[in-house]
Amino acid sequence: MLVKVCGMREAENIHAIESLKIDFMGFIFYPKSPRYVKEKPDYLPVHCQRVGVFVNASKAEILNRTKDFDLDFVQLHGDESPEQCAALKAEGLQVIKAFPIGQDYDWKNTCIYKGVADYFLFDTACPSYGGSGRRFDWKILKDYSDDTPFLLSGGIRPERLNDVLAFHHPMLAGIDLNSGFETSPGMKDVSLLNEFVNNLKKESL
Repeated sequence: MLVKVCGMREAENIHAIESLKIDFMGFIFYPKSPRYVKEKPDYLPVHCQRVGVFVNASKAEILNRTKDFDLDFVQLHGDESPEQCAALKAEGLQVIKAFPIGQDYDWKNTCIYKGVADYFLFDTACPSYGGSGRRFDWKILKDYSDDTPFLLSGGIRPERLNDVLAFHHPMLAGIDLNSGFETSPGMKDVSLLNEFVNNLKKESL
């Protein structure tokens, strides 16, 4: 199972979390986020994929950040259209398209992105863009029948390891971890993440 740790910002913390052998590390370029990356850290990961998180950003801004941070993926959390995703893929970028999931979610909203996103990310619906730190009802995902793999996000915390291990879906590719493992916005608890990731990978074998 792939593991993405998002909302990183501080060089020392980045280096420590990278050592946990995670697969993706996310950097948030949405100014309204408390984890917004204002300046390029002194250290960026070299052993995992770099993901830039954007909300309704222009193509020019995304490409500038991609070049500056040498991003592997862009994660789009706003109202970006399938055409905008396709345009970024045409630039050689891999795309993660995020969707806020709530009760009575219409899966037609995701199927129109088929072929223009490498992964979907399913997060908890909330009034504003970005994560809420709350979990949605994962049973909703039983109705997801597309063949685009997805990352599971929203309210995953250390005490919910068994819930993650018990969840099964043929297109589940991995999980996204953020606020549930923080000591403050943008600062991750290395020991908590280390224990969680080790147990997850051990039990997932």
